[in-house]
Amino acid sequence: MAFRYIGVDEARQRSGLRMVVVGDVPSPWGEAAKGILHIKGIEWAAVRLVYDSEALREWAGQRSGPVAIYDDERPRAGWAEILLLAERLAPEPQLVPADPADRALLFGLSHELCGEAGLGWSRRLQLIHAGLQQTGGFPEAVAKYLGRKYGYTDRTGAASTARVVALLGMLARRLKAQHERGSRYYLGSSLTAADVYGAAFMALFRPLPPEQCPMSASTRAAFESCDAVTAAALDPVLLEHRDMMYAQHLELPLSL
Repeated sequence: MAFRYIGVDEARQRSGLRMVVVGDVPSPWGEAAKGILHIKGIEWAAVRLVYDSEALREWAGQRSGPVAIYDDERPRAGWAEILLLAERLAPEPQLVPADPADRALLFGLSHELCGEAGLGWSRRLQLIHAGLQQTGGFPEAVAKYLGRKYGYTDRTGAASTARVVALLGMLARRLKAQHERGSRYYLGSSLTAADVYGAAFMALFRPLPPEQCPMSASTRAAFESCDAVTAAALDPVLLEHRDMMYAQHLELPLSL
């Protein structure tokens, strides 16, 4: 969905769903939230994340990722809260399984993609660490800023590659096992939120091409930066799943 950003004052006066998102960068947390709303056909208004906006902090609580606000309800921040809000606003198509065991698996798998110490979190630390070591990743100035913002330490940075590789391997094995069962999805035989997250977080390794995902050359170079061990762990099945999702379920080109 192509959209225009509205200001905080206009957002406050509106009813319905408004969501604060990062502009100009395919942040996987934001792109996944947009994808869920697209699949469910939920209309929403976009508010650009501005880190030093006092008005935005007062209204939305201003987190680093997307924040969704529906009518006069409390802000929903974080992938799980936004997903559950979307499920309530538009129960169909269902992206969270009704079966409790499948639901638990969905939230566990999604956490390993979106949550603290998950794939996105660990990849971000990896790119910060590489930038500070001048071995790729984010430019040094950006790496220093993000490192302070997200609690980077030498220890967490050094451990990030092993965590990224382990998670990429787990996801690839799961998809291959699903293929053997006749499914192209991460869970069961149909689309769930885990598939949206899995597709969106590939942007931190192999962004979509420029005609589908316009972004600055420096950001693209940072996201594509990979050491040999990480590159080897990025199994083609993960990118094939991403391409299937954008071809069949998600919207192109991305609106940032």
